[in-house]
Amino acid sequence: MRAIAVDAMGSDAAPLPEIEGAILAAQAQHAEVILVGPQDRLLRELERRSAKGLKIEIVHASEAVTMEDEAAKAFRRKRDSSIRVAARLVRDGKVDGLISAGNTGAVMTTAKILLGTLEGVDRPALAQVFPSSVHGKASVLLDVGANVDCKPLHLEQFAVMGEIYYRVIFGAEKPRVGLLSNGTETHKGTEATREALARLNELNLNFAGYVEGRDLFNGRVDVIVADGFIGNVALKISEGMVDTFSSLLREALSSSLPSKVGYLLSRRAFERMKKRLDYSEYGGAPLLGVKGVCIICHGGSNANAIKNAIRVAAEFSEGRVNEKIERELALASLSKN
Repeated sequence: MRAIAVDAMGSDAAPLPEIEGAILAAQAQHAEVILVGPQDRLLRELERRSAKGLKIEIVHASEAVTMEDEAAKAFRRKRDSSIRVAARLVRDGKVDGLISAGNTGAVMTTAKILLGTLEGVDRPALAQVFPSSVHGKASVLLDVGANVDCKPLHLEQFAVMGEIYYRVIFGAEKPRVGLLSNGTETHKGTEATREALARLNELNLNFAGYVEGRDLFNGRVDVIVADGFIGNVALKISEGMVDTFSSLLREALSSSLPSKVGYLLSRRAFERMKKRLDYSEYGGAPLLGVKGVCIICHGGSNANAIKNAIRVAAEFSEGRVNEKIERELALASLSKN
């Protein structure tokens, strides 16, 4: 069984979601879980719950990084923070991966400095899973915030890493890859995306060319590549759209007696739709390209999100994603020389 470290002091409501998510993951036997944070507090919370006999351990960390902390300063000054202790466990080979719902910048900075990057990777990228209108499918967008400015080489590496991640996690034999642009015509896009388009056409990928924002949800492609600025904007718009849609739907369903009756008759269908849109079902976003496994979760993550992030981290490690990324990038480099 894989061992996964959980930054127990990361989320907005820490440490309760982390503890409850760890219990759910251990019960489902997703992994052996190591909770990292103040030992006495974590032990008290575990004793209040039915965690006896589960494969959950505690590693003490006396400090926590807040959402207000600057990433670089937090790394330098908080040497015993829960995220830094968790990253050291990965670096030293004591666990197979880590997850954190804490300060995204601090998690990325810590992972990049302590773990380092894979051979052939210039910049790690955050990959986010999105629901698809095609039943049983999902899409992955990367980068969603790790790199604001990207060169064509970086976009090429993102495509290779994203394709391998999708293959391992979703079991697709040959996922389709697209490059996000403002139109599907080859003359569109920026200078960087046009050069990246040419580079991606040379790779041994199931490459679909340019895709548009609408393709994020319609199942046309499985992996969508973008720079971190555009990817993060797309992510935040999507989150806002889901929240707005849910709010409008609740308002419409409670507006009249016929609406309420209609909801009762179709409640199961609405619940299935809500589950497909629920970010917690997908866990977190892996930071692809760093040594070890690092999954970054939303600050508002609940226990279900933490449980699924632990599952994804274990599957990532079991699938040897990093080894495959290094091998594929080396082959891509050789084919051009």
